[in-house]
Amino acid sequence: MEEIFTVKNIIIYLVAINLIGFLIMGIDKYKAIKKQWRIPEKTIFIVTGLGGGIGTIAGMYTFRHKTQKLGFVIGLPLILILEIITAIYFIVK
Repeated sequence: MEEIFTVKNIIIYLVAINLIGFLIMGIDKYKAIKKQWRIPEKTIFIVTGLGGGIGTIAGMYTFRHKTQKLGFVIGLPLILILEIITAIYFIVK
């Protein structure tokens, strides 16, 4: 049986989830401008928590979206930092 958690698969996953994070910030900004149905904030935090922190933060500042909300300005980087610390812990262990 082939190993699922290979370095290659983890990198592919992280690239994909960060691309999704970046795109949802852009899509939500577009929908906000057009006064359309929005992507729930909970969804943005879930994508960040699943490893998409770099993408959501990059999207937040690229599209200037949610930069006035303290929960996003502090929350998204905090989640990313906790994920990095957790990853380092498991790599070293």
